[in-house]
Amino acid sequence: MRSKEVLNIVVLLSLFFGFTACKEKAKEELKVADHETMDCSSVSRATLLGTDGALTQETITDSLTTDPRAREDYNGMVKIKGGVFEMGGDVPPGFENMPKTALPQGDELPKHAVNINDFWMDTHEVTNAQFKAFVEATGYVTTAETPVDWEEMKKQLPPGTPKPPAENLLPASLVFNYAPTNASRDNLANWWTFKQQANWRQPKGPGSTIEGKEDHPVVHVSWYDAQAYAKWAGKRLPTEAEWEYAMRGGKQNMMYPWGNNKTEQGTNYANHLQGNFPYTNTVEDGFEGTAPVKSFPPNDYNLYDMAGNVWEWTSDWYSGKYYYELSQQGGVADNPQGPDEGFEVYNNLEKKKSIRGGSFLCNDDWCSGYRNARRMRNTPDTSMEHIGFRCVRDVDN
Repeated sequence: MRSKEVLNIVVLLSLFFGFTACKEKAKEELKVADHETMDCSSVSRATLLGTDGALTQETITDSLTTDPRAREDYNGMVKIKGGVFEMGGDVPPGFENMPKTALPQGDELPKHAVNINDFWMDTHEVTNAQFKAFVEATGYVTTAETPVDWEEMKKQLPPGTPKPPAENLLPASLVFNYAPTNASRDNLANWWTFKQQANWRQPKGPGSTIEGKEDHPVVHVSWYDAQAYAKWAGKRLPTEAEWEYAMRGGKQNMMYPWGNNKTEQGTNYANHLQGNFPYTNTVEDGFEGTAPVKSFPPNDYNLYDMAGNVWEWTSDWYSGKYYYELSQQGGVADNPQGPDEGFEVYNNLEKKKSIRGGSFLCNDDWCSGYRNARRMRNTPDTSMEHIGFRCVRDVDN
């Protein structure tokens, strides 16, 4: 078997088992999360490459210092007044007959009361221009620009599997491509490619560029990359609870940040896919991929692109049973920071971080990531074409 075929098998097996796991029902006594489908962000780099290489990036992040000019810079941030809200999935009247993929999933329930302190939040996602300034100031190298660690990869392969040639272990990231018309969308390999030299500078791989897209959200950034930027900027990543509180914009029991108006009704509230995912995109909202930040109206907290455009990293470990555990404690959860470690119902070998907000690929027939309560996750060393981030900062009381 050729080495390139070996690498492809690793990718395909990881996609297959990831999809199969999400299709299976949990057989546990706990009321844990169940999902009707995989999401457009479910392909994990950690499944393919292991995690030890990412731990090196933690060390790199620790060595970074905050830009002194950033400490007092609140330009481009909004101060959000804290309060108590109901966190979790909503099903407003008239939504009952929507596709199951457009309604709350098991890990969004039960709804529970949460108290959030005041905090500052970036009005939009971190842009290519902002991330470029960080890289130029620090010399930081992202996960997607780091070579594959074969010692970690071979732990996931049958004993004796030959080492692929060096060119197959070059830096790479996950890139979306439309699936052929007759291809099964249940096979994520039909629409995700682990592409060499794809990174934040070259979102589609060699030959692509961010030139002219300085105001688009940066993508192909791992959780470690986002953490590094946040430290340099004198900020941090939001908790999952802060994220949902901010996305709701003060609205109670609403499906989306703009209210309960359904998508695909002739009004474009966010950058997401219109058409038949993952085969076609009618581009009715004007953007096939990412859109410049602030292309759509802000929510009531004056935050842009909280729905759609790119998924955004949070600080929390993801746990499919976390909401259940919080509800069992009773009372109001005070500024929850997420579980102490990740818990994946179907494959707990991978520890994942929560991501929020949906992306330009989200669609009601596959993943309504633009809903206020929609949760998704990925391993912290995963980088993809539709994952970015924004930062927050504590209020100095």
